[in-house]
Amino acid sequence: MARYDKIHLFRFDNGRESYDESRVLEPGTQAVTFDLASMDGSTYRIGLSICYDLRFPELYRKLGADVLLVPSAFTFTTGQAHWEVLLRSRAIENLAYVVASAQGGVHENTRRTWGHSMIVDPWGQILAQHDEGPAVIMAEVLKETLQAARARLPALSHAVL
Repeated sequence: MARYDKIHLFRFDNGRESYDESRVLEPGTQAVTFDLASMDGSTYRIGLSICYDLRFPELYRKLGADVLLVPSAFTFTTGQAHWEVLLRSRAIENLAYVVASAQGGVHENTRRTWGHSMIVDPWGQILAQHDEGPAVIMAEVLKETLQAARARLPALSHAVL
C-alpha cells in the first residue's frame, strides 16, 4: 500500500550501551500516508513511522492521519522511560489512534528491547497492550470515536503554526 523509509535515525550512548543507526542506514526524506477503506465503509488516513520517529511530534502533525502506525524496537532503557508516554502523547496531540507493534526481549546480539506493543485511542487511553513475546493485540478503531474526540476538542483546527 505504501513504502516508508525511516526519517529519524537513532543515536544513543549512556556509557553502557551505544547505538548509531547512521553508521549503517541512510534516512528517508518523505512523510508517508495512505488511505484505507474499512468494511463499514469508512476511510481512514494511515500515517507511517518507525521507532525513533516517535520522538518527533512535527512528523505526526504533518501526517494528518487518523491512525498512526509505529513499529519499533525501542531499547529497554529508553522504552522503560519513554515508550508509553510518547505513544499516548502522539495520540492525544493528533487526536488519532496509535498502533505500535514492538519487539521485546533479549536478541541474539544481546541487545535488549522494551516491547509493550500497544494500541491507544485518540483520547490517550490504552485499548490493548502486550509486554513481551509473540502475541496479537486487537482493538476496534471506530470513526465515530475519532470524530467525537475531534469535535469535543477541536485542537487540530486551532493550530496556528
